[in-house]
Amino acid sequence: MSTTSTSTRSIVTAGADQKALRRELRRAERGRGPVASPGRRSADRREALAGYGFLVPWLIGFLGLTLGPMIYSLYLAFTKYNLFKDPEWVGLDNFVRMFTEDPQYLQSVQITLVYVLVGTPIKLAAALGVAMLLNYRDRGSGFFRSAFYAPSLIGASVSVAIVWRAMFSTDGPVDTSLSFFGIDLGGWVGNVALVIPMMILLAVWQFGAPMVIFLAGLKQVPKELYEAAEVDGAGPFRKFRSVTFPMLSSVIFFNLLLELINAFQVFASAYIISNGTGGPAGMTNFYTVYLYKRGFADLQMGYASAMAWVLVVVVAIIALILFKTSKSWVHYAGENR
Repeated sequence: MSTTSTSTRSIVTAGADQKALRRELRRAERGRGPVASPGRRSADRREALAGYGFLVPWLIGFLGLTLGPMIYSLYLAFTKYNLFKDPEWVGLDNFVRMFTEDPQYLQSVQITLVYVLVGTPIKLAAALGVAMLLNYRDRGSGFFRSAFYAPSLIGASVSVAIVWRAMFSTDGPVDTSLSFFGIDLGGWVGNVALVIPMMILLAVWQFGAPMVIFLAGLKQVPKELYEAAEVDGAGPFRKFRSVTFPMLSSVIFFNLLLELINAFQVFASAYIISNGTGGPAGMTNFYTVYLYKRGFADLQMGYASAMAWVLVVVVAIIALILFKTSKSWVHYAGENR
């Protein structure tokens, strides 16, 4: 009797094993992998819950501080709102007004475009040039890397903008130095023709962040490529065009995108240097400065919201164009064309 029971249990166990084996084979055929044990499933569930728990603070911040205000701002863009009365729906009036009835808005657009289109290429060229010099020589590169990067850390601060205004004002150090050589400009801050170049100079001075990224990209370029180019008789310009630029194109694209977006949002330095007036003659009335004045000085929150959304759309279109055109000049490692 005992022998019969043992044989029966063995047959049942073997049958269960075969069923489990067939179940595993079916899951493998469906690409689902092996069946996890109950203990493993419980551990995976706890790990997933912990991940969701860590995600909750970010999700609350994103919904409450980013997405929610953006949606409400989009609604305000179609209203007339001064913070004290309920928003009044006006449709597209704010957008029509800014392009047809507001010359200060058009001036702010023009000034910002000049600042972006002139300042960004100069800043990137300075960053790339210094990065190539630091990549050429290792001695003292740590000191110079820190020295060139420091302005990027403090360049957006209020104190630097105040110092910059003092340096370029009438009888400031820069004006006094130029007068020593017989160049009398009468100060840059109050000069309509020089205030934009001064702002571009301040932006270029903060080339440390893109320089560090360029330097990291240059470190990844194989030296064998330069040696092969030298064997072929390539000079410095040819090596830059045929080796450095293609190998660095993805880094150039990254820096170009970031710097364009940052340039469109210039605010603190322009606001401090002009004391919030946008002068002289509105030449520091950049887009974000004018938006701030309309929203928080004139309490035209609907109009300011419309301006903000126009800026968002313009930056998005420029980013989209860069991504589309990047296929023709940006090369990635392992990419075959």
